[in-house]
Amino acid sequence: MFYHFTNAQLISAVVVLIFLVVVAVVGFVHHRGTRTLAFRNRFGSEYDRAVLEYGSSRRAEAKLADREIRVDALRIRELGATERERFVAEWQTVQSRFVDHPKAAVTEADDLIAALLEARGYPKDSFEQRAADVSVTYPRVMENYRVAHAIAVRTHPAEASTEELRTAMIQYRAIFDELVQARNFQEKRSAA
Repeated sequence: MFYHFTNAQLISAVVVLIFLVVVAVVGFVHHRGTRTLAFRNRFGSEYDRAVLEYGSSRRAEAKLADREIRVDALRIRELGATERERFVAEWQTVQSRFVDHPKAAVTEADDLIAALLEARGYPKDSFEQRAADVSVTYPRVMENYRVAHAIAVRTHPAEASTEELRTAMIQYRAIFDELVQARNFQEKRSAA
């Protein structure tokens, strides 16, 4: 059985097909835009950093989604009251050393943050992996953490000025405050 279509029917079919393709493309572009906006809002400057690192928003979003899956599998926990008090006391000691020994205090602050993260359940990995894991829950302070860490690991004391060391301590304080706060972990992730 062969159907004979008139020119008007063929034109109508082509118009409908073109319309459906346009609707599908618009839907896809809207979905991608919404997804990108959600990642950008969730990860902030960490999203931009991932785009630069991976070369495209699609790859960056895939890597950020992988981070979320990895962190969901970890056993991240809040600190107990005793642990919190111990870390706060250690922070106050490190901070008080800054006046006389700024470079040593910044290095100790870096070590304290690493110990705090380990106590919370983050694995003891390389700095970059640890930063990637922390960025899932605390994306807004990650740039502070990266800058402070870069200053802390400088090997020669003269490489960092006193002002840079002071800035590093302030940045470490911001991440420290976020990490020791008693909040529900899942609520914190959804609020970020």
